Amino acid sequence: MPITTCVFDAYGTLFDVAAAARQAASEPDFAAIKDDWPQVAEHWRLKQLQYSWLRAVADAHTDFWEVTQNGLDWALEKTGHAGDAPLRERLLALYWELQAYPEVPAMLAALKAAGLNTAILSNGSPDMLQGAVDSAGIGDVLDTCLSVQSVGIFKPDARVYDLVGQHFGCAKDEVLFVSSNGWDAGAATGYGFTTAWVNRGADPVDRLPWTPKHVMSDLTGIPELAGA
Repeated sequence: MPITTCVFDAYGTLFDVAAAARQAASEPDFAAIKDDWPQVAEHWRLKQLQYSWLRAVADAHTDFWEVTQNGLDWALEKTGHAGDAPLRERLLALYWELQAYPEVPAMLAALKAAGLNTAILSNGSPDMLQGAVDSAGIGDVLDTCLSVQSVGIFKPDARVYDLVGQHFGCAKDEVLFVSSNGWDAGAATGYGFTTAWVNRGADPVDRLPWTPKHVMSDLTGIPELAGA
């Protein structure tokens, strides 16, 4: 069947998760991370993901904002910035104001102009997602934001991917699912979605039972892939 619905992971896919640390490092008050902000950002993101997986398998779900704070605390201690309360506060504030990657607004506008459904499907809590969408100014080209909070478990549990069909009433093979996480795109392939992995870092394919159908370096080609 033709694609009718394009669904995007949020963090790292539409929104640049390294932007918070990068921005803080450029501000005079937070020169402490001027040289190691990439490591802060990398550790923060990795622990954020790891904690979501561990909570999923341990049946210990919590709000993604708590996971995000836990990941940052680990990253700050790892990089020698534990106890810097103003830095922690600034980084968390900036996370609510993440900007979209440059190609995102035009890409989403092209999908909407072609009559396709557009949505976010994310581990993020609804208020976090709304903050990022508002900050990036892309609310008018998204139909909805679907959060794992409604099912109480993080990706890649199938109940998360079920949210798409439940909301739009579409079949799995009508969905193009796009993620910057190879494991997320792979799991969505196993679920039955057509998938695209946005591999901005030219990383190897994850060794999983499933692999993304398409691999792209950014989101520019998504409208063509969706038949828009």
